[in-house]
Amino acid sequence: MKKITLVLSLFLFSLSSGIYAQDTVRVSLQEFIDRGFENAGQLKFERQKVHLAENQVDQVNATRYLPQFNLSTQHGLVPGVTSNTDLPEDEYYLDPNLDNDWENWAVFTRAEINAIQPLFTWGALRNAVKAAESAAVAAREQFEQQQADLKVRLAELYQSHLLTKEIMRLLDEATGTISDIESQLEERKEEGAENFDESDFFKFQIFKSEFATRATEVQESAAMTRRIWDYVMQAEEGTVYMPETRFLDPVSEALKEISFYRMNAITNRSEVQAIDAGIEAAEYGLEAQKGEALPALILGLQASFAHTPNRARQSNPYIINNSNYLSASFGFVIRQNLDFYNINAKIEQRELQHRQAKYLKEAAVDGIVLEINEIYKNTSLSKAKVENTDEALVTSKKWLRQEQLDYDFGIGDTKDLIDAMQKELQLRVQMKRDIFQLNKNMIQLYRKSGLPITQIFNDEE
Repeated sequence: MKKITLVLSLFLFSLSSGIYAQDTVRVSLQEFIDRGFENAGQLKFERQKVHLAENQVDQVNATRYLPQFNLSTQHGLVPGVTSNTDLPEDEYYLDPNLDNDWENWAVFTRAEINAIQPLFTWGALRNAVKAAESAAVAAREQFEQQQADLKVRLAELYQSHLLTKEIMRLLDEATGTISDIESQLEERKEEGAENFDESDFFKFQIFKSEFATRATEVQESAAMTRRIWDYVMQAEEGTVYMPETRFLDPVSEALKEISFYRMNAITNRSEVQAIDAGIEAAEYGLEAQKGEALPALILGLQASFAHTPNRARQSNPYIINNSNYLSASFGFVIRQNLDFYNINAKIEQRELQHRQAKYLKEAAVDGIVLEINEIYKNTSLSKAKVENTDEALVTSKKWLRQEQLDYDFGIGDTKDLIDAMQKELQLRVQMKRDIFQLNKNMIQLYRKSGLPITQIFNDEE
């Protein structure tokens, strides 16, 4: 018997150790967003676009200095030469009857270098570099836009987790209240109280079943939120991440005038800044295209060297032995593209792109103004809903308290108690959902205004 007791004790101890082995980690909103950024594959993909744009700047900038610099070499075996005259080897060019010496072989080596350096291009190269730099700025701003959108989704997920926790707490409280009322009803039924109505008991059972269905829906929604939360955090085995904030409260940031958000949106939105950079890129690209249509001054350099041991270099500067010589030359070149039809078409294309970018900004600003008006309206309505629901919730609590007192004294009606309890629970849940919607709209308002969304939660953190 003692052995059985010892084994059971060890089993219960190991079971309890497994249960409490989980490590709960509280994370703030900023920590949750940082972790989401770190694990987001979409951001990693978008970041490569920025690297590609920066690489393009390096490529265009490299064309300003020695855009063409080539080295080529040739190697082989060649026979020597013999002369039947008494001429020295460096004057063999004077003998018209030279013969190949097939018994004298040597390695032939030749190297040639060609290089060009633009000196003056009417700003074509300089503007091409500036266009690439502006395009890189546009890519970075677009990446900031992707980050801002992801930050909004993560902040909403953080708030959603708080909402599910709050509703789960409300369900637990309501379950306890329902259990107490059920016990009282069964007790009255057993005692055969005069004011007991069988129909009220059936209505309560129906309400209890409907409540259980809604509770199951909430639990499944909470489980889904939990899974998404764990996926974002890439939770390790045995580690549970929870929000640092335990309660879902309305944001403390006051709602300002709409002109404040509209002005910030037009000046700070990453989308607008990306379009501004695109306009600059189109403008510099147009100037670069115009420069390419004009004559360019270029410095050219050419050097050639050949060496073969069995073939002597000739002493006459007008005579070159292709297998043994050294030469170099440089000069200034004026280069002009004569395909004027194609040049004008490309310039017109650049002008259209520049004009298109300007119209894009006008369209973006119009869209932003409409977005700000829409989300500002929704935020104002959410704020009013929170205030009105709070007033209704205070009244429902008074109503429920009165019905509970009447029921305890035996003068209350079961239906009225159930209605009061149902309305109070409904308003408590609605209050949390209205707060969630208010916070969500404030997040969207700050995002669309180009303001940091974590600013509205600073006081809470």
